[in-house]
Parts: sequence; C-alpha cells; structure tokens
Amino acid sequence: MIFRNVPRSLLRLLGAVFLCAALVGAVGCGGPKPAPAAASISTGASASASTGADQGAASSAVPGTVPPWAKGMATVRADALPPQARDVLALIDKGGPYPYRQDGTVFGNFEKVLPQQKRGYYHEFTVRTPGERDRGARRIVTGAGGEFFYTDDHYETFKAVLR
Repeated sequence: MIFRNVPRSLLRLLGAVFLCAALVGAVGCGGPKPAPAAASISTGASASASTGADQGAASSAVPGTVPPWAKGMATVRADALPPQARDVLALIDKGGPYPYRQDGTVFGNFEKVLPQQKRGYYHEFTVRTPGERDRGARRIVTGAGGEFFYTDDHYETFKAVLR
C-alpha cells in the first residue's frame, strides 16, 4: 500500500481536504450557507453546551444531577475512573506537561459518538493502560464548554465524566 508509512492523522487531514474540495465543487462557492453547528445537535446534549456559560457545570453540579451536556449519555464519576484516568484529569487541570506528544491535539469526532461541534472543539488525552506497549485504547476527550468524556474502547463508546 502506498500510504503504509504515513501517519494516520495526516491521512485523515488529506481525506478531509479532498472531501472539502469535492463539496465546494459540488455546491459551488455561491451555494447555500450551512446551518449553524448548534442546530445540528440531535443527541440528548443541549445546544448550550457550546457556550462558556456551562463551562463550570460539571464541576459545580449537585451530586446526583447530570449537567445538560451529558443528558442521554452514560456517565461515570471522576472518582470511579481508573487511577491512570484520574492522573490525566489532574494533568489537564494543571495544563500539563503531558507524557505523549499527541496529548492535547484536536479530536476530530469522526465516529460521531459525541455531539457534533465545529472542528477544534474537542481535544484528546491518552490514558495509559498498564501492560500495553503503545498508547492503548483509553482516552479522555475534553470539550471547549467544559465537558469531559472517557472512552476505554478507542472512541467506540464514551461516558460523560461527572466531576
């Protein structure tokens, strides 16, 4: 295969560029404007998740309540996460430094499991898996509105982290 030694992130970026070029060619530059991102959210998460007003919602939530951005999702309390995930949450709170160069990079949400947002809204962080020789499957994904999500199956499912 010609792309055997090319990083997956570069292949995704090239694919996105080609897709955008194809869409611009099909719609044309004077075509209709796309709907706002907040209108396309069809999950249980509220459209207000993209505002700064909810940024502290998870950390100031009353015990037993679910913040609006987590409605309809499986949830997990931060203190119930594996110790490695709690360590990553502490590093995120401190602003780093992070052990993996990919930590803090944009999470594309290509699987569309999380609510749709503009590119750059989500960022991912590696949660070390003991015994794994590579980064493993566990991640914390953060949202610009203060959301925290945990996956232990490499983005197939997510739980909203309640802090």
